[in-house]
Amino acid sequence: MTRVSIVEDETLMRAMLEQTFQRTPGVRVVHSLPGATEALLAITPGSSDVALLDINLADGNGIALGLQLERANPDLRIVLLSSHDMMGVFTTVQDEVRHAWSYLSKRSAFARDVLVQAVVAAAQGRVVLDPQLVRESVPRAGTDVADLTPAQLQVLRLVAEGLSNQAVAERLKISPRSVESHLLAIYRRLEIEGGDANRRVAAVLRFLRETGRAWAPDA
Repeated sequence: MTRVSIVEDETLMRAMLEQTFQRTPGVRVVHSLPGATEALLAITPGSSDVALLDINLADGNGIALGLQLERANPDLRIVLLSSHDMMGVFTTVQDEVRHAWSYLSKRSAFARDVLVQAVVAAAQGRVVLDPQLVRESVPRAGTDVADLTPAQLQVLRLVAEGLSNQAVAERLKISPRSVESHLLAIYRRLEIEGGDANRRVAAVLRFLRETGRAWAPDA
């Protein structure tokens, strides 16, 4: 069971998030809160697996809230929500956190499968980036990500969306073994070492840092 705490100050959005998870087996909403003040009191260590936080709250900032919650509970996984492209700020905060955070636009959160996948993947230790922003991201010239082959970049994009190897294989209609081979080549190209879970996270963070949206490269 994945326990989720929602912190969202827009009443309709919060209700939509609650209803989505209530219809999802294996996911339980343990807190549904309108702001940072309530969240700091209610989300105690061990009470939640994932905190789904709006970046712009009426009484504070979701990023600052996430940092406070993570300091109190290092095992808590954070998924940020925003109405705007906040990938630049999101990228910066990754250097300050214990576990890499995940990020969804509110537009994508309206898609039930995307929202549920993001929360479940975060609980399992994967990093999830907003699918639409991933698809709009272009490797920056001169980076290692820009040197990946088209097939490798395609695999890395799907991993950045939080898909498992099996899900990537199904999406691309290739074998799981081929996905593993692509990932090993990606890790070698990006000079990433360590266990598989850590390498996946590191590869997604490299994708995040070495790409930009074509229409907003500094966003």
